[in-house]
Amino acid sequence: MSDPTFENRSYAVGYLHESEGVARRLTIQQREIAQIIDILYNAWRNKKPVFIVGNGGSASTATHFAADLVKTVISNPGDRGIKAMALVDNIPLVSALTNDWGWGEIYTGQLPNFWEPGGVVIGISVHGGSGSDQAGAWSQNILRALQFAKDNNGQAIGLAGFDGGAMKDLCDACVVIPAESTPLVESFHVVLTHLVTFRLKELISQHKGGGQ
Repeated sequence: MSDPTFENRSYAVGYLHESEGVARRLTIQQREIAQIIDILYNAWRNKKPVFIVGNGGSASTATHFAADLVKTVISNPGDRGIKAMALVDNIPLVSALTNDWGWGEIYTGQLPNFWEPGGVVIGISVHGGSGSDQAGAWSQNILRALQFAKDNNGQAIGLAGFDGGAMKDLCDACVVIPAESTPLVESFHVVLTHLVTFRLKELISQHKGGGQ
């Protein structure tokens, strides 16, 4: 008879070893990570808005990242963080857009109301827009939001996984998590957003005037 405790331990060790391998392979994309930091630092310097979009688990990452860009990148009340918002957060608005215009327009239906030239859209998607399910092709609303940025004098950032899908070619800077595992991709998206956040915190702190 198998020992569940031993099997659980073996599973945990295997998962963590796989995570270690993903982290090691991810260093190859240090240039892309640096580009994302540069784009967001320039958005802060120029007081440009940053909009973050994602579906499913990536929606929670979008919300988390927006909170970090607004608050965690600064140290004191009254300092200026990044003007960031996650377009998944207003549930009545998202449901109205879905009901009236369709799921594909939930982000592009909002962006014209808040957009400024020089703004940034960050798309977070496990598959980067490749693949499909019962509702059709995945993440098409995210790709449309990224294209909106490109078409309106802005920049597009992508966080993807698997083969990167259409996102990797659409974005100005895109990091593709080197894994074909949804839990690992989603986990490393959070690792990346924290990496970016705390580097931005250093840069903003170093800026003369304390970020004001």
